[in-house]
Amino acid sequence: MLLYRLLISVFSAGVLLKRPLPAYWRARLGRDLPSPGPTVWLHGASNGELASVRAVLQRLIADRPDLHWRITANTDTAVAMVNGWGLPRTLACLAPLDLAGASTRAMRAGPVVAHISLESELWPHRFRLCPGPVILLGARMSAGTARTWARLPALANRVLSRVTLAIAQDGSSLGRLFDLGLPQPAGGPVVDLKALYLPPEDQTPDAALSAAFPRAKTWLAASTHDGEDETILDAHILALRSTPDLKLILAPRHPRRAEALAALITAKGLTCARRSAGEAPDAQVYLADTMGEMALWYALAGRVFIAGTLTDRGGHTPYEPAHFGAALLHGPDTRNFRAAFDRLAQAQAARHVKDAATLAEALTALRKPDDQMALGRAAQDALAQDIDLDALTARIRDALPSPRPA
Repeated sequence: MLLYRLLISVFSAGVLLKRPLPAYWRARLGRDLPSPGPTVWLHGASNGELASVRAVLQRLIADRPDLHWRITANTDTAVAMVNGWGLPRTLACLAPLDLAGASTRAMRAGPVVAHISLESELWPHRFRLCPGPVILLGARMSAGTARTWARLPALANRVLSRVTLAIAQDGSSLGRLFDLGLPQPAGGPVVDLKALYLPPEDQTPDAALSAAFPRAKTWLAASTHDGEDETILDAHILALRSTPDLKLILAPRHPRRAEALAALITAKGLTCARRSAGEAPDAQVYLADTMGEMALWYALAGRVFIAGTLTDRGGHTPYEPAHFGAALLHGPDTRNFRAAFDRLAQAQAARHVKDAATLAEALTALRKPDDQMALGRAAQDALAQDIDLDALTARIRDALPSPRPA
């Protein structure tokens, strides 16, 4: 733990120095947390992780009226998203850093009686200091991450030995968790929570956006990373030759890149309108440089390019655009959702591209609304999972502390 304490201290100092604001520091240091009563602390990194657990969370809250729920995230947008759900007995806030002092304060406030961690969020101090059960939900352990943990076998074993229940998103992740020290009795069912995605109820395109972006003539590049945008814009230019009124919604993963992207779009000879500036959506490229609005763009686009797949980022979720019936396109790097993309490939329910030319070809081949809808339906069928939500919720509920006698 000594090495971890040193590393997390250095990491935490960097996080705090990026936003030297008193309220931010207090939140990240676990201060000012209310103590309403027995509390389950559920943590997810950002929007995607927390959105995937919404259906399960709603049922758990209904099943356990004796408990309060603290939902933490590492981003302000995820906190705002959860607060917007309006769930009873629930507080969403920024996650305290995994320092010993901050974690101790966070556990005492409530007090916390159980901790649920989503996907790849493994935090040694939180797990060690939690007085009740620790649950991994939608756990993901990639081969690369497992190799990193394997270099610290004592720490990995100490962290995972605290886990009471691990519901992994794929069999490979569960196997790697066992190899690193997860107790065999803690192994739960394999469930990909992303398949339970529920779109935000308050995100429906208004009349102006719907008029500006006819679905069959609009495509979305969702959550792009540096190194992909030029390829996407070049593909758009090529596709415009056969479809001059084609519209592109470009949604970067990190809106802080918006200035550079706007300059790149203009340099390519394309017109650009920015969402954050409130500009009219009448340009060839609409730069969706905001956070927490992805469901709007999915609803408007008949074709969606899943970004993060043309770089070394491992790709983003195919479940969300599939929910909206969009025709899916993606690059070669899909390791973050390998099982889901394998199902898409086996069903020929998505188009695999590798560069601007093949992306433009795929866009052009899917010009017709019927073709877009057919491929979208195929993706929905390929990704459908027979998940017993009642049984899944019951398994988690049974791992939580029993209600106190009246």
